[in-house]
Amino acid sequence: MDDLTRAPWWEYLEEGQRDGLVTSRALLRREREYPTPNTHDFSFVVFPASKAYEGFLKKLFYELRFITQQEYEGDRFRIGRALNPALEKDLRHESIYDKLASFCQDNALPDQLWQAWKHSRNLLFHWWPAHKNVVTIEEAQERVQMIIDAIDAAFAECKVKR
Repeated sequence: MDDLTRAPWWEYLEEGQRDGLVTSRALLRREREYPTPNTHDFSFVVFPASKAYEGFLKKLFYELRFITQQEYEGDRFRIGRALNPALEKDLRHESIYDKLASFCQDNALPDQLWQAWKHSRNLLFHWWPAHKNVVTIEEAQERVQMIIDAIDAAFAECKVKR
């Protein structure tokens, strides 16, 4: 979708979330038109959209009553842990993935949300000696689009209120 302001979920997002998506789109355009010399990793293009996605997910999980107001407003709730489909058995009570799969009556949406989180947030923000995690401009564009597609799917599937 070229004009995000026409998306059915645009007004559902908080102002900072909208700004994050717009910023990532603007960075993509800028880097394509006026490439920054010697830049090999375009993770920075995805970061604002990743932040927006985190905010969207927290708001969604709160409104679906999957997390408490304290978890929503606090700084201890971890989306990556709660949305991980491979969460250890002793922690399954924290699983948003399971709650969402039950709510949707299948795993398609929670899988999509997890993949967007994993590839467009976790793998960008962390560093491991065995992984370069360098993101090309094409991959950055794909990851921003992955976030937008995940928001679109969640908004439609979960029938959230504006």
